[in-house]
Amino acid sequence: MKKITLFLVAVLATASMYAQVEYKVITVVESIVPMGMGRSRIIENKNPLDITKFTTTRTDGKDSKQDDVDRSDLKIDSFDETKLLNFFSGFGINFQNIASNDALISAKINLLVSQGWELAFVTSGVESNAGKDDGQGIFITRFIFKKAK
Repeated sequence: MKKITLFLVAVLATASMYAQVEYKVITVVESIVPMGMGRSRIIENKNPLDITKFTTTRTDGKDSKQDDVDRSDLKIDSFDETKLLNFFSGFGINFQNIASNDALISAKINLLVSQGWELAFVTSGVESNAGKDDGQGIFITRFIFKKAK
């Protein structure tokens, strides 16, 4: 009985080592532009690409010759775009907008989790020149999900 149990544990451990995993990236862009002038969105790609078509290998400082790919070929035509509210209103930070965005982002995460996706990583950053009278910028967050194939 112990041998059978050990055998089953070994089989399950080996199977989990070779499990295929799929990843999905969801990007949230929140505008830091006052007066509602910016555009804030949740973006989800719906059209996977074959990365090998767009990758070259460099040797001795030269690109390998691959089929010439126009940059327009890199553009995704199919994606979901969920509208969000901007961080700022005409009077400064709008906390109601932030709470509303949190609710929308949570709903998106909960939807993906219900579809079998697991939140694996989150990364974020801010872009703004912060110069004199800087009135623009974005706060971007990437949610990386994974699920077994």
